[in-house]
Amino acid sequence: MRLNELKIGEKARIDVVGGKGATRQHFLDMGVIPGAKLEIVKYAPMGDPVEIRIHGYELTLRLDDAKQIEITKVDTIEEEDSGQKAKAPKEDKIVLPKDRVLKFALVGNQNCGKTTLFNRLTGSNQHVGNFPGVTVDRKDGSIIGYPNTVITDLPGIYSMSPYSSEELVSRNFVLLDKPDAIINIVDATNIERNLYLTMQLLEMDRPMVVALNMMDELTGNGGSINIKKMTQMLGVPVVPISAAKNSGVDELIHQALTVAKNKTLPAKQDFCLEDENGGAVHRCLHGVAHFIEDHATSRDLPVRFVASKIIEGDKQIIHQLGLDQNELETLEHITIQMEKERNLDRSAAIADMRFAYIGRVSKECVKKPHESKERIRSEKIDKILTGKYTAIPVFILIMGLVFYLTFNVIGAILQEWLELGIDSLSQVTEKLLISLHVNKVIQSLVIDGIFAGVGSVLSFLPIVVVMFFFLSLLEDSGYIARVAFFMDKLLRKIGLSGRSIVPLLIGFGCTVPAVMSTRTLPSERDRKMTIILTPFMSCTAKLPIYAFFVNAFFPGRGGFIMTGLYVLGIAVGILMALIYRTFIFKGEAVPFVMELPNYRLPGLQSTFQLMWEKAKDFLQRAFTVIFFATIIVWFLQSFNFYFDLVEDSADSIIAFIAGIIAPVLRPLGLGDWRIVTALISGFMAKESVVSVMEILFGSQGGVSAVLTPISAGALLIFSLLYTPCVAAVASIKRELGVKWAGAVIIWQCTVAWIVAFIFKLVIGLFF
Repeated sequence: MRLNELKIGEKARIDVVGGKGATRQHFLDMGVIPGAKLEIVKYAPMGDPVEIRIHGYELTLRLDDAKQIEITKVDTIEEEDSGQKAKAPKEDKIVLPKDRVLKFALVGNQNCGKTTLFNRLTGSNQHVGNFPGVTVDRKDGSIIGYPNTVITDLPGIYSMSPYSSEELVSRNFVLLDKPDAIINIVDATNIERNLYLTMQLLEMDRPMVVALNMMDELTGNGGSINIKKMTQMLGVPVVPISAAKNSGVDELIHQALTVAKNKTLPAKQDFCLEDENGGAVHRCLHGVAHFIEDHATSRDLPVRFVASKIIEGDKQIIHQLGLDQNELETLEHITIQMEKERNLDRSAAIADMRFAYIGRVSKECVKKPHESKERIRSEKIDKILTGKYTAIPVFILIMGLVFYLTFNVIGAILQEWLELGIDSLSQVTEKLLISLHVNKVIQSLVIDGIFAGVGSVLSFLPIVVVMFFFLSLLEDSGYIARVAFFMDKLLRKIGLSGRSIVPLLIGFGCTVPAVMSTRTLPSERDRKMTIILTPFMSCTAKLPIYAFFVNAFFPGRGGFIMTGLYVLGIAVGILMALIYRTFIFKGEAVPFVMELPNYRLPGLQSTFQLMWEKAKDFLQRAFTVIFFATIIVWFLQSFNFYFDLVEDSADSIIAFIAGIIAPVLRPLGLGDWRIVTALISGFMAKESVVSVMEILFGSQGGVSAVLTPISAGALLIFSLLYTPCVAAVASIKRELGVKWAGAVIIWQCTVAWIVAFIFKLVIGLFF
């Protein structure tokens, strides 16, 4: 019997896990191993994928992948309870050596509260960058009160197998950068899932402390953990904490600093028993470890970790060791013998060994809680948010509410207040310059250039911040993971996986973070395809353009016009995805395996910190790229080639440049050099299109004199679809390279011209 044949509520034991390569290894690392028992929780509204409960947590699998898993139906899934609650004592502040900076790695699964803990540990003492040679975010910060420390927040991962770039980065950071200590954050309410990564970290033989997060939820639901016993079994300090409530964090800092300062390695222990399943895995692991010990030691690699990875067939680790052919054949013979004796393939045998030890730790140390309030609450909410007939309508309703509150209520009110402030400041500054008899050129630069240009863009800061506020709430609450779950089948029809919905949604906020968020996609094919589709999602930076032309040509129809633009962008994106899938990215999307966390209230600290980061990024662009773009445009439209101040902008340098390009856009009704100039400035920053319009036309009335409603509609469509800003193009270049970035610019402009021309042609037939 196959897993896809089970009905909701039915239970089964896994007999065989099919598939091959890194995808199968990922299934095993996620706990889908022979002998494990599972239950079908629900199917997605469109019938695919399926949600299962295994090892006490929820995973999603596509039906095509479920077909490769052979099962036997069972009546019940037994769980054993034991253990008792304990607390670690609090210690005094540690004195660290002043001539040494202690490096820490913060490692944990996704959705375990890692970001919240990082913010608790570092406060505002943090900065964001990239890991060298790759495009994965890196956050570094110093622990509060300890300036000679650096803690690196590694990406949220499930194992140390090189399934994704995040896992590879995290593994290399621990293996090669060799932090002084690892802080492994573990979700105490989902301990079996989280301890799998813990075991791999222990094999890496670095000083380490385990932070049991969300202990308040565990104890609040009747569960407990014997901290002393777990510390003994894992061989490293275990500290119960609640990052959200800032409970136990001081003790965690003390323990982390202690093991780092004293270079305390994990206690030596054997995760595989000599008599377990005939001892086949035990003999194999110890045999391989002994055989490769010299190679691993000479390359400063942890022997136990390397041995387990060699057995699993990790090509990168094997390459690092530099083994000759005879040695490789010997290792292969040892592994094949283990497979015969264990009656399991190598990867499944190693995964089973780890989960067996996790089972012993849970049995000895953990008193399982009754079904948690969070789980019950999540199931009730999911009946609506992921219901068969309600999921997509509710999703549309939620996103509609987000856009309404952003653009019509909260964001609009804040924007109006900011505009009043900027206008008042502009008037005061103009009066001051006149009273001081400042040169008219300087007056024009300050008032017409800086205030009219940068000021008009700054007024949209509230909209950007409010949008990211809502997106952060949706992501931190766990809803975005559900959206990926029920959208997977739909996105697969255009060649993507459900995970791609997250970058595409973020693209409605800003293309730059959307492109960067694709780094979490495990498939290179899906990542590339998602990146070049993201610019078709209308970002908030284009809102000033929409608002400007809607107010000028379509007053009272703003909601209808803007909704139509967003729908058009999505429709064109779908069409492009089908084209890409057919001609460029052939094949199917990778398997969809994802954990569904309980719904939780987002942490206000991390939410507001994200808002501040986005506001800071917007302000930096406003006072760098946009500022210089405005100054350059002001200069080009104020002077001719002889650097004489011109009375009429039509005699300026920029009019000459735009005039060369104007014939290309004339079929769209956009042949005026001032329109072309504004669109060119949009490559630097979309927000600057409006500011340049303000400078060149002076008012909305000036624009209305050169455009008809039809050509204004064509301009809106062209602005929606043409090349993303230079910051977004730079992000694409960083992710995919120069050729892809250049291709995106040319292709987006081509598509924008074609769609805008079709619009003008069709609408022109009726009006």
